[in-house]
Amino acid sequence: MDRLYDDPDLVSFYDVENVWSSDQDYCRSLAAGCASVLDLGCGTGWLAAELASGRAVVGVDPAEAMLEIARARPGGDRVTWVRGDGRSVRLDRRFDLIVLTGHAFQVFLTPADRLAALRTIAAHLAPEGRFIFDSRNPAREEWREWTPAESARRIEHPRFGPVDAWNDVEHDPATGIVTYGTIYRIAADGRVLCCPRTPASPSRRATSSSG
Repeated sequence: MDRLYDDPDLVSFYDVENVWSSDQDYCRSLAAGCASVLDLGCGTGWLAAELASGRAVVGVDPAEAMLEIARARPGGDRVTWVRGDGRSVRLDRRFDLIVLTGHAFQVFLTPADRLAALRTIAAHLAPEGRFIFDSRNPAREEWREWTPAESARRIEHPRFGPVDAWNDVEHDPATGIVTYGTIYRIAADGRVLCCPRTPASPSRRATSSSG
């Protein structure tokens, strides 16, 4: 498991760096009229908790540190949280809406991984249900902006205070796979928190889930 998603200190940066956007608004509009929602790859559970008013919501994620934040957030008690892998989890129920947001589809690096994830979705989608996911446009090559110089930023962490952050990235032309990492330097004491570089899905233009 990538430390960015499993180390409690690193996970605490996730909500600081990811804010509510029009993407989440769109998912909320799709959930209108739905009695049940599956948030696959729910992360820290922000979207799942928002959707849980008046409907049954299940959030699935492989990272226990993220699920700990999800359980503790406002509205988290209205969601059923499940630690599981999107390629293999089986809940023995179906949902009116399944969402896979935050470019989470990009963690499925191989055709076999993607097929397994799609089988999970098919196993849980109600006959008239809908599935929505997002992915970066491969033609955009957004990974080119993930260098230390392009990504350097100062953020304010609720516990650590001012933190300098930046990303680093490698691109393998042979496979199209992008590997990236995020580094945080806490201004107060100079402590550095970082995670190993993590592969993202292929950047080849023929791949719809590219990074």
